[in-house]
Amino acid sequence: MKASQENLYRHVDFLTSIRPFRNYQQLDSLNRVAAYIRQAFEESGLAVREQTWTVNGQTYTNVIGVYNEAASERLVVGAHYDVCGDQPGADDNASAVAGLLESARLVCKEKPKLAYSIEFVAYCLEEPPFFGTKQMGSYIHAASLHAEQASVLGMICYEMIGYFSDEPDSQTYPTEELEQLYPSTANFIIVVGIEPHREFTERVHRLMSAKAAIDVQVVHFPESHASAGLAGLSDQRNYWAFGYPALMINDTSFIRNPHYHEPTDTIDTLDFAKMAAVVSATCQALVKLK
Repeated sequence: MKASQENLYRHVDFLTSIRPFRNYQQLDSLNRVAAYIRQAFEESGLAVREQTWTVNGQTYTNVIGVYNEAASERLVVGAHYDVCGDQPGADDNASAVAGLLESARLVCKEKPKLAYSIEFVAYCLEEPPFFGTKQMGSYIHAASLHAEQASVLGMICYEMIGYFSDEPDSQTYPTEELEQLYPSTANFIIVVGIEPHREFTERVHRLMSAKAAIDVQVVHFPESHASAGLAGLSDQRNYWAFGYPALMINDTSFIRNPHYHEPTDTIDTLDFAKMAAVVSATCQALVKLK
């Protein structure tokens, strides 16, 4: 499966062009995004539904598109579509939403025969002030799976997959230990997991790495990082809370990208060739996990 740079650019362009910016205070903007995602899922051929919840009198929406709906076991692939404050959020997290939509298109185009379904989920309310609370869209979704006693193969979170650099020493790290283990040039993607789910993380990493057009790294943080460390800084944390294997595919976020949560997080800072390579590699894993 080969992801389209043109499709990725088109999705990011739409998301970053919306005004007012798509933060939790701008329901009209968030609803425009939800409608766009729903249409993209439907055009791909997914069975689509919405999941809503209310916070402070306002209704927010997760958009869910399902491939191979009849299968009982589920693989969840997710990305959040809201931004932090008044900024376009090209890398955080339009890049990931674009990856989600393109992954759905590729899977539906290829029509693989799978023993599991794939739930592509676009979440709202990942960003502050809701991060780490039970109002996060991913918590709402994970809790619903638990309430249904669903059989969950695992969860893969797209989170910031578009910022890269080929300049020497462009990658920094918060600790000397990480600096010694990982590349100093910011031209790789990393699969982030925690030790209790090492087997799932290793399997995804192995499948992504096979014939990938980008360097795919992997890190297994201690379980303590799930809620208070680098590993738990996106939607995968809420699946860990219910015991589900989960991981994040990430460009190392603020450790690499100086535009994180800034008005400068714009479309022109992204590398769509490398982003397409990330999505292509991820899709190879999505359809071969079992």
